[in-house]
Amino acid sequence: MAALESSDSVVAGMAGPEVEGGVLGRAHRALSVGIVSVVLLIAFEATAIGTVMPVAARELDGVSLYAFAFSGYFTTSLTGMVLAGQWADRRGPLAALATGIGAFAGGLVVSGTAQVMWVFILGRAVQGFGGGLVIVAVYVVVGRAYPERLRPAIMASFAAAWVVPSIVGPLASGAVAEHLGWRWVCLGIPLLVLLPLGLALPQIRRRAGGPVDHDAGTPAFDRRRIRLALAVSLGAGLVQYAAQDLRPLSLVPGILGAALLVPAVRRLLPRGTYRAVRGLPSVVLLRGLSAGSFIAAESFVPLMLVTQRGLSPTLAGFSLAAGGLTWAAASWAQSQPRMEPYRERLMTFGMVLVAAAIAVAPAVLVPAVPVWTVAVAWGFGCFGMGLVISSTSVLLLKLSAPAEAGANSAALQISDALSNVVLLATAGAAFATLGSDGTPAFASVFLPMAAVALVGAWVTTRLRAAD
Repeated sequence: MAALESSDSVVAGMAGPEVEGGVLGRAHRALSVGIVSVVLLIAFEATAIGTVMPVAARELDGVSLYAFAFSGYFTTSLTGMVLAGQWADRRGPLAALATGIGAFAGGLVVSGTAQVMWVFILGRAVQGFGGGLVIVAVYVVVGRAYPERLRPAIMASFAAAWVVPSIVGPLASGAVAEHLGWRWVCLGIPLLVLLPLGLALPQIRRRAGGPVDHDAGTPAFDRRRIRLALAVSLGAGLVQYAAQDLRPLSLVPGILGAALLVPAVRRLLPRGTYRAVRGLPSVVLLRGLSAGSFIAAESFVPLMLVTQRGLSPTLAGFSLAAGGLTWAAASWAQSQPRMEPYRERLMTFGMVLVAAAIAVAPAVLVPAVPVWTVAVAWGFGCFGMGLVISSTSVLLLKLSAPAEAGANSAALQISDALSNVVLLATAGAAFATLGSDGTPAFASVFLPMAAVALVGAWVTTRLRAAD
């Protein structure tokens, strides 16, 4: 959900023709249903795959590689995001969106037919590349096809599209995994792409095809930026491999990955990001700290409940379902005009809630603690994320000159995805080192992520630009 909301700022300032009616009026109805269906598909996949992941990892004898199955998705999505932005400017978003949906579905098929964990992870990587293409292309469509007055409504529908999958997804995928097998969850989702393709693509071709300025000719690709994105993805992959392998020889790919990753990231993010310089750099840093710590912890919640408390995949996934509602409620609350003067305080409060939720979750490793403690804690954590994630997009626009909004929006997405990769790799390495089972292994994941979230709470005090 963080990745989709991070693109709010991409569409700001884009021109669109004024038309009559709302997002479900006759002029926009088919397009709105189509692109919301795309978001719904991604949301359902995220909840469904997260629910069955513990079962798949155990069957494929890959519990020690559990974090890689999540971080592999985010690694390749970095390249997909940058490429989609270039592609949409050059030829319009139609081809990027269609290719992205195809890769997304193809990756699910690869994972669903995998016989070993590394093939499953390969499928997740293909899927992540497609997801990166789709995320950017969808928001470019919004910027081109909807007038400015309708964009808040279609954005709100994107956030609402996560609510139903967060409730239905764990129940449906858990039931399928228990009665038919986890593979049918992966293989069944690709069938859902037919509705978005059938509804959205003809409308996108008519309303948002071609370059932004047809008279200026086809713009050239920014090859340097694409090379930097490839360097980030390759470097992150090597660092993840080294973190999972944990042998002396793994230092070689680890050092090579860092040599690729660090310089590329420094060129793609605002100067001073990792020093928490006041203003825009701290906004971008906060996005990474909040999304990375929360996603890394959330990825291990179903595995913890299945392996340590004996819950079924359905109940384990359902423990996170309330979060969709509280996240949407917080996103709505922060958007109210009367909350604007208190935005930074709301974000501090949100990060404290996130840190507390992550710290409380492993309490269920104690048999006397009720398992519903996780559901309650995660509901509060998602409320905090709803305050923070939406607000970072608002502040990014506020601190960006109009000519820099696109580049800064890309930096926000890169910070989000890269932090997910790095913190998932770190959590996975700690988890594998301590035996991939038991209280110490899970505590080594949740407690450091809670500390990262607390650092994020401090960063919220540095969001105002210096006078």
